Amino acid sequence: MNITFNFIKSVSNIYDEMMENGFSLVYLGEFSHQITKMFTSMAESDMEKQSEERSVQRKVYHVMVETLQNMNKHSDEVRERDIGSGLFIIGKKDETYYIITSNVVAKKHKDALENNLITVNNASKEELKEMYKKQIKEGKLSDKGGAGLGLIDIARKTGETLNYQFLQLDDENYFFILKVEINAKKFAKEAN
Repeated sequence: MNITFNFIKSVSNIYDEMMENGFSLVYLGEFSHQITKMFTSMAESDMEKQSEERSVQRKVYHVMVETLQNMNKHSDEVRERDIGSGLFIIGKKDETYYIITSNVVAKKHKDALENNLITVNNASKEELKEMYKKQIKEGKLSDKGGAGLGLIDIARKTGETLNYQFLQLDDENYFFILKVEINAKKFAKEAN
């Protein structure tokens, strides 16, 4: 009986936390192409029900696809079928959508990823545009199949700083957390 009560209390606490923070979708597991399609479809449907501006829907959709693809390709916690694994959260609080992803990054990949994030966050709008063009022309695929465009493109589309953190898990791995914000009010004004 006590175990059942504790479980119910835990579920209740998780529910309260999700409601308080505006979470509409939380997922922990593998990130295949099919799962990416399912999440984007669910988010699109939810935004349409809320009569969100098309320009905002497109931005949120684009950022979701980029972050989910990054997790699929770049998570250092890969399951049996070479599919990345991690945590994905989407929510909306006030007028801001946010997408949070978390995945394991090996110590050997942390510095390069952090340097890319710092470079992207310090770049102006024009510099991001030039970085994107240069990467399209000269970009080489990483050993995991990425061309390095994802972070640049997310920063260009949102116009916001990419918030991130690395939490050390053990001697060889970090838990990488990325939070991307999309201000719905800002993009709705731009569309009008």
